[in-house]
Amino acid sequence: MSDNGVPTPAALRPPVTAAGSDPSKFGRVEPDGTVYLHAPEGDVVVGQWAAGEPSAGLAFFGRKYDDLVVEVDLIERRLADHRAPAEQAEAVLAKVREALAQRSFVGDVVGLEARCERVEVAVEAAKAEAKARKAQQREAALVARRTLADEAESLAESTAWRATTERYAAIVEEWKALPRGERAAEQELWQRISAARTAFDKRRRAHFAKLDGQRKVAIARKRELIAAAEKLATSTDWPKTSKQLRDLMSEWKVAPRASRAEEDKLWKRFKAAQDAFYAARTSTEDAEQEQLRGNVPVKEALALEAEALLPITDLKAAKSSLRSIQERWDRSGDLPRGERDRVEGRLKKVEEAIRAAEADAWKGSSGGIANDAFSQALARLVEKRDAAAARGDATAAAALDEQITSTKALISGR
Repeated sequence: MSDNGVPTPAALRPPVTAAGSDPSKFGRVEPDGTVYLHAPEGDVVVGQWAAGEPSAGLAFFGRKYDDLVVEVDLIERRLADHRAPAEQAEAVLAKVREALAQRSFVGDVVGLEARCERVEVAVEAAKAEAKARKAQQREAALVARRTLADEAESLAESTAWRATTERYAAIVEEWKALPRGERAAEQELWQRISAARTAFDKRRRAHFAKLDGQRKVAIARKRELIAAAEKLATSTDWPKTSKQLRDLMSEWKVAPRASRAEEDKLWKRFKAAQDAFYAARTSTEDAEQEQLRGNVPVKEALALEAEALLPITDLKAAKSSLRSIQERWDRSGDLPRGERDRVEGRLKKVEEAIRAAEADAWKGSSGGIANDAFSQALARLVEKRDAAAARGDATAAAALDEQITSTKALISGR
């Protein structure tokens, strides 16, 4: 028991050692040191003591008996606690019985033989228990092996290639760790596992062989697209090449894919060719836009001149002045994209105001005169639009198209 009164577990208690026996009850020693054992068959000489007092010799052979008793006690407790196998107990019994046969001690022969018989019974019980336990373990192992075989067969059609490969490896290791059982049954189950694993591996190899073929096709195709893109990278035909690069991008998207690492490398090359072209185009356009920036103050001045025509007091004079402004506007060149809407919007407002005033004036005049005026105005607009288109001024042409549309609408509405 521990200091606080709680019982000490048996596993932590020291082994109990039997008190030494009294050898004088089971033997004697002669004055010359001859030691006798009172055996069932009569007194037997167990040894000769010459190392001191005869009584010391009797005590020595008594201790040899006590040692045998301790061994029997210990193995009996270990058997009861299931801490010693039956084979170990049998070895102890053999040693003790050999000592009993040799009569090499002084002690209770009958009592020790009875202890040996009791331990032998315990050994037989331990053997039977161990045999039953092994049978249970073999049966459990057989069930576990059947479970592994069933799982292996269920994985044979899997397409989770990596996870299934790892699971098959784990199944093999779990199989090896199980206790051995009936050889024939184990071989049958192992053949099931092996066949399932082989079928899976065959499918896996075929799958990756197919992927490898597709990968090679993908690489070849994308290298073709890269070569085409790199050839276009130095082109300065911006509209045409832009369309060609867009077409190449569409082809890239529908082309088969390579492995992720290869795909990344190929894409970097393809994108680098695109980036080189677009960077050159942007640089050129920026330079062109910068050159157009000088036209801004010129057109702002023209817009200001046009705005000075409002409000309209003399329609004819305003129209004449506006035509002059429009002609100079067309000759002054294009505007940068960032300024185009703002500056052109100013002129457009004046043009719309004059057209509105002209429409009001025509409404008050005779129909024939108005129609002639509209027709003449429409003809002039068409002529100006055609001239703008001919010189490549798409912005001016588009603005004139709007005016033509408005004029036609006015004619139709009369």
